[in-house]
Amino acid sequence: MLASASATPPPLPKGGQTETVGPREGYAFAAEPRPVQAQRKKYRDPFEKEQSPQPVNIMYDRRIHRGNTYASPVIPLNAQPDPVEVQKQADLKRRLRAKRRAEAQRRVRTPEPVEGRKHIDVQTDLYLEELSDKVPEAVAATQTDAFLDRAPSPLYIPQKSGIDVATQVYDGELFDFDYEVQPILEVLVGKTVEQALMEVHEEEELEMLRKSQLAFEERRNAELAEVQRLEDAERRRTEEKERRLTEQIRILKEKQEAAEKIAARAFAQSYLHNLVPSVFDSLATNGYFYDVVEKEVETLFLPWLTGEVEKKVTEMATARTVVDDIILNAIRIMRNDGKPLPQD
Repeated sequence: MLASASATPPPLPKGGQTETVGPREGYAFAAEPRPVQAQRKKYRDPFEKEQSPQPVNIMYDRRIHRGNTYASPVIPLNAQPDPVEVQKQADLKRRLRAKRRAEAQRRVRTPEPVEGRKHIDVQTDLYLEELSDKVPEAVAATQTDAFLDRAPSPLYIPQKSGIDVATQVYDGELFDFDYEVQPILEVLVGKTVEQALMEVHEEEELEMLRKSQLAFEERRNAELAEVQRLEDAERRRTEEKERRLTEQIRILKEKQEAAEKIAARAFAQSYLHNLVPSVFDSLATNGYFYDVVEKEVETLFLPWLTGEVEKKVTEMATARTVVDDIILNAIRIMRNDGKPLPQD
């Protein structure tokens, strides 16, 4: 009998999967681990329905032999599928996939969202239903009367049989009003007292509720007054703050305007330092600054004098012309021997 030389298997060689040891050292087997080669596609077709694996039942598996295991098995003629039928089924599946792919391409799809947005699912049914994991709950309360003692069971009296001929009545066997009315009175008095107690408790509860409501209203009015006081104080602080801020802004604006005016005045003085004398000189040169008497003499007296002189000169020229005509006529008369000259 062979025994193993070591409990642990020897290391695997680089090129093989198994290793066999000599008969003296025993036999050991070891295989290098490798992943299971699953028969699946590298990618998934979105238009092809995913086929779930069918459960295997050995009762309907054709690989399981039926019948006598000692006899030679008989292979049926239809054991292998017909190649023509297989080809037809493959062509039909290919056409169906192409048709589905074409329908999917023709279907109008929603455009891709712009950058910064994403599509969400919106319920477009006629009746909207709110989906929630919380089951709606409601709390209800009821008040029942206190349990009363059950009345005692009546005494069992068997039904009589036969015909009564005579009845003997002893003292106390007939109806006793005082004895029979006592339970009824106890019940009436008890219910009345219970109802009165309930009414008293209800009045006390209403009074407590009224007092609680009055205390709550007083506390609420006090809180409202305090809130109003705080609001008024906050409003006054806000108004004072705004007023001071406005005043500060106005002061800063006035300071800025004064600084601007001072700067403008200094700039104007520096700019107009040599401008005023030159302007006055130019105006004086152009005749804007004149003597009043001289101006009146030039504009009033000299034109009047010139007019009068012209008038005198004209009168003198007219007189000289008249004198010349008289002298000329006299000379002509003297030349004509005292005869008058013909009138023109």
